[in-house]
Amino acid sequence: MLKSISAVLFILLFSLPLYAQNSFRAYIIDHESEEPLIGVSVYFPVLETGGTTNGEGYVEVRNIPDGELEIIISYVGYETLSTTLLFPLSDELQNQVFELDHSHEEFEEIVVNSTRSSRTIEDSPTRVEFIAGEELAEKGNMKPGDIRMLLNESTGIQTQQTSATSYNSSIRIQGLDGKYTQLLRDGLPLYSGFSGGLSLMQIAPLDLKQVEVIKGASSTLYGGGAISGLVNLITKSPEDKPEMSVMLNGTSAAGFDGSAFYSERYGTLGTTVFASYNKGTAYDPADIGLTAIPEFDRFTLNPKLFFYLGETTLNVGVNIVSEERLGGNIAFIEGEDVADPYFEDNETNRISSQFQLQHTFDSNTALTLKNSVSWYDRSVEIPDYIFSGTQFSSFSEANLSLTNENAEWILGLNLWTDTFDQSEGSNGNPLNFSDLTFGVFAQNTTPLNSLFTLETGFRLDIHDEYGLFPLPRISLLAEPNEQLTFRLGGGLGYKTPTVFTEDAERIQFRNILPLDTNSLEEERSTGANFDINYRYPITSELILSSNILFFYTRIDNPLVLTPSGSNFEYTQPDGFVDTKGVEVNLKWSYKDLKLFVGYTHANVQQHYNGQVTDFPLVAEHRLNNVLMYEKHGDFWIGLEAYYFSPQKLGDGSTGKSYWITGLMTEKKILDQLSVFLNFENFLDTRQTAFDTIYTGSIDDPEFRDIYAPVDGFVVNGGVKLTW
Repeated sequence: MLKSISAVLFILLFSLPLYAQNSFRAYIIDHESEEPLIGVSVYFPVLETGGTTNGEGYVEVRNIPDGELEIIISYVGYETLSTTLLFPLSDELQNQVFELDHSHEEFEEIVVNSTRSSRTIEDSPTRVEFIAGEELAEKGNMKPGDIRMLLNESTGIQTQQTSATSYNSSIRIQGLDGKYTQLLRDGLPLYSGFSGGLSLMQIAPLDLKQVEVIKGASSTLYGGGAISGLVNLITKSPEDKPEMSVMLNGTSAAGFDGSAFYSERYGTLGTTVFASYNKGTAYDPADIGLTAIPEFDRFTLNPKLFFYLGETTLNVGVNIVSEERLGGNIAFIEGEDVADPYFEDNETNRISSQFQLQHTFDSNTALTLKNSVSWYDRSVEIPDYIFSGTQFSSFSEANLSLTNENAEWILGLNLWTDTFDQSEGSNGNPLNFSDLTFGVFAQNTTPLNSLFTLETGFRLDIHDEYGLFPLPRISLLAEPNEQLTFRLGGGLGYKTPTVFTEDAERIQFRNILPLDTNSLEEERSTGANFDINYRYPITSELILSSNILFFYTRIDNPLVLTPSGSNFEYTQPDGFVDTKGVEVNLKWSYKDLKLFVGYTHANVQQHYNGQVTDFPLVAEHRLNNVLMYEKHGDFWIGLEAYYFSPQKLGDGSTGKSYWITGLMTEKKILDQLSVFLNFENFLDTRQTAFDTIYTGSIDDPEFRDIYAPVDGFVVNGGVKLTW
């Protein structure tokens, strides 16, 4: 009997904690939209237990003991909510609803300039990609002297090397020629025409705040030239806290980069100053007698002043770049006595001004005035031939922004002038030109309801040679919930004929006939894209972000450089060029680990005179992989691998497929000091290792298309000081 009583007492004592266990059930929603939030973390710190919300925003946490307990509710992009509840809960606290507010601190870090809208990047109907913050700093470590690597590692973008010896490159978006991409600095078109040459190789990234990319027709705000898209380089502006940064970098190819940036605001006055010196030494890793990296010396200076005058802000600045770049026969460059050496000598000088004024009338109305004037002088010399000239261009704009609860308007007008004067070149065939374009534009962004936002734009350009160009554009944003968004957009574009293209760069503008403006027409484009963004928290710590972009662009009246006897001339075959494909971006985040996977399929074809052929120098399949481990503010290390499928070349042959791999790391030593080391292309992938880059003799080479790296494995490293 005593044993039975003891057993009953034991069971009762053991069961008491079970009866004291409770459950927490709740719904978590967005405060503004009242939509359920998926993957919200609900955590009990004392118990070290919790759960995440399901597709309906519902969460249940079981086995909670009696007593007063703290609950922390957190979600990326939202303010963290902390509350204390007494268990067991009363009936009115069962299945309660918690509302989370957006984190304003995160949105302040992502201010997109290219759309000129007050909407956040997530709520903008125009699809914008950006590189900023630590990602920009990491990419800047790889090539501190230029932005080529920074852009080349983005999905859907390829920097195409146009010269085997000078290293010159252009930007290709979704496989289209670089002439269809607009390169801007703070929204000002400083790099176009002749002045677009060598620009990628002459922009150092240390003073950049972020880089914004819009793919597809962007004609409303930026004119018809942005057929495949635009790249907007946004520089840093003064903050209340002073900033001083210095970067010193050296490479195994005997290169050196030194950059310094300073900014500070003193009440109503602010300033930024950026200066850099970049030096390259002639480098021939293939030992073929020609430079893979040319010898060069470049100096850059960019001071700016900012004035904060109540409701008016004003900034003025000047950008100065001077460089000499010599590539070709490496023995000749190193000072040896060589008979009839091949070389390519580029001397460039660039001076451009920047002026921007914004006056805010009230919280809903603002007027912005912009102006830039650019002077560019360049000479290109090869044996027995020199091409040189001066380009003078200007850009002026006035726009008015009107915002209310129902819509946002941007109204404006702008004026481009562009003049080129050739001083040396082919006898009797000067490539002089003078263009003037006046444009007016209007853009409207209107939320149709809680699900859809519509953005429409219309631009009318008047060109002094080619006449009127009406350019409509439309974008639609659908946001079913916080995790899923859709964007559908399209528009028209145009580009007037120009002699300054990638094909002309390859032959140093030699023997090119002037444009026949009586027979040539403007190139016209039609483009559309559709993208899907989805963010899914697999667990409270493992999060998947994905984006899929489908794109199509067609260009009618394409301008093609063709042989004409001993010369070259621009003609327009009967037909068109189109590009279609898909970009896929996936990002997995788990604690301090991040994995990025990007895939680009670009099918670019020429439809000329009833025949269809692949467009040259396009990798139909590209794969980007980056695995990153990062202890925020202390240490990071990354491993990257990029795949390029075979590309059709201009001579009708097909290149080889290849992989490029890299390892990069940075470690903070002191609060103001960090060191970095980058092993770029450590598998030493080079076109000279599996293919040729020229035919003929080394004294008179005929260069083939460059479709793979020529510099091979290069190590660079250095120090960064910030205070």
